[in-house]
Amino acid sequence: MSALGRVLIYGGRGALGASCVAHFKANNWWVGSIDLANNDQADANILVQPADSWNDQESSVVKAVGDLLGSEKLDAVICVAGGWAGGNAASADLIKNSDMMWKQSVWSSVIAASVATKFLKDGGVLTLPGAKPALGPTPGMVGYGMAKAAVHQLTKSLAGDKSGMPANSLVVATLPVTLDTPMNRKFMPKADTTTWTPLEYVAEMFFKWCKGESRPPNGSLVTLVTKNSETELVFD
Repeated sequence: MSALGRVLIYGGRGALGASCVAHFKANNWWVGSIDLANNDQADANILVQPADSWNDQESSVVKAVGDLLGSEKLDAVICVAGGWAGGNAASADLIKNSDMMWKQSVWSSVIAASVATKFLKDGGVLTLPGAKPALGPTPGMVGYGMAKAAVHQLTKSLAGDKSGMPANSLVVATLPVTLDTPMNRKFMPKADTTTWTPLEYVAEMFFKWCKGESRPPNGSLVTLVTKNSETELVFD
């Protein structure tokens, strides 16, 4: 049976990315993964070299996507790459952590946007990884908040007129509070996990958007609020 759709997961080896790969594969979609390591469930893998410059990473990824797709187009580019680092402005690691956050969230988001402008179908979906705390001050995690706020601004810009995105495309940033990942369970064993958003919920949400169902307004910053194991979407 031929694939029902084509999606590229940027960050396909991480916890959320791997859940997205598995979900789309289970629904008979062709899935490509972009990450620092392979996801064996994906139909194709593109490896990013972390030592490369931003420009070189973009060039390498774009070429690899073009080689994989040929004349085909993507229904969606889902970027879930990123990480976290704390520290206020007096931290000895201020520059180091800020640089790492910028590379993990902003570099990947801009490269995902570049890929989308070239390979996304008209009416396709691009999602980027925002963060709810970055809607306000983040004095205890300066680099993280700065990078995520930049992703929010990028989302709004890509949804605007003459942004370079394909016609009728949807650009959305997702702003989870806490995701239910193995690492979060390991490091926060006493937390109230009924307020954590399940990875499968996020993967299914992306899948629905890709099918044209329950889509938020273009340019939305979508906060995922989970209480008593029930998740609500709040659009900004």
